[in-house]
Amino acid sequence: MSRLVRCIAVFGLLISGIFPSLAQARKAFVVGLETRSFVDENRHNYSNTGPRPLETVIWFPASPGTTAAIPPDPDGPVKGMFVLQPIASKASLAAGQKYPLIVLSHGTSSLAYSMSWLGWFLASHGYIVAGVNHHGNTGAEPKMVPQGFMLEWDRPKGLSVLIDKMLADPKFGPHIDATRVGAAGHSAGGATVIEVAGGKFDVQSLAAFCNAHPKDAGCDLPPIFKQWMADFEKIRDTDPVIQEELRHQNEPQRDLRVKAVFAMAPAVGHAFPERTLRAIHIPVYVVAGAGDDVVSAANNAQWYAQNIPGARLKIFPGNVGHFVFGSDCTAAGVKALFVCQDAAGVNRAEIHRETEQLALQFFDRNLRKSDQGATF
Repeated sequence: MSRLVRCIAVFGLLISGIFPSLAQARKAFVVGLETRSFVDENRHNYSNTGPRPLETVIWFPASPGTTAAIPPDPDGPVKGMFVLQPIASKASLAAGQKYPLIVLSHGTSSLAYSMSWLGWFLASHGYIVAGVNHHGNTGAEPKMVPQGFMLEWDRPKGLSVLIDKMLADPKFGPHIDATRVGAAGHSAGGATVIEVAGGKFDVQSLAAFCNAHPKDAGCDLPPIFKQWMADFEKIRDTDPVIQEELRHQNEPQRDLRVKAVFAMAPAVGHAFPERTLRAIHIPVYVVAGAGDDVVSAANNAQWYAQNIPGARLKIFPGNVGHFVFGSDCTAAGVKALFVCQDAAGVNRAEIHRETEQLALQFFDRNLRKSDQGATF
């Protein structure tokens, strides 16, 4: 599976339609795309051979007059399976203003490109968007490791360091308004951005919930997840990187620079005690599908929304499932890849368009100049 997902990292740029709204009355930008091989110099990689990698994909508003084109679909096992977006290669950033920054967090075993549809759309409307591949828990790397799955608090730290790196980047940093930073994530990435907002992940709370609800989709884990858990326990007490991470387990992950978060089908809801969710005081928007049989909306999206003060919730009705918030696929992709397959009657492109609008309107409302405050 990891080889397949790594290929998605290369070929998975997506195109999505633009849903008419007042927000789109402003001129849309051509979108540029770049990557960065950032590293966190203060933490080791899980092999303990160097600094923690933060491989990053960046979508940004390109200069006026820049030409965009659908990139070639290179040869490979997923050739022709994903719908590609028009991208301006080697583009300059549109000058003359500072832009809000949105950081993206992907789900377990996925990668930044899986949310390209949202990154591209927000960039076309005047946002700089940076998605990171979470080390050890991404198909963009040669293999996934149990540390990447088990050390949940490592993910929000990665987003905070990503913000540091983007603000210091010679090309993008001078054009980012550091008072207007938001975060968006899918599945485990949805939980990650809620941690950045101030929620506290608690292993014991999750264990208590799963003991009482062993058949819940978030507790009755697939075999690969159970294997990661078993492998982690084997090295927990001897691995120096794990030992260092465990020393920071109970530290708060709130990043005060993040002013609003947008969570799609967020996972592990009951790992977040009610008291910690009630302490969140920034705008939060949660979206999910009523037909999600991987991360049930009732025990996750709804749990977050009902306990985070002022949080907004959108549940797409019917058979809308978990992977609908992933990559947009061609007919060949739908036929070949389970992550492309939605229930009968579900139109992934339409769900993307509506979600794009919800995210755009939410960030437009809340990522204002600091002296204007935020609105829910």
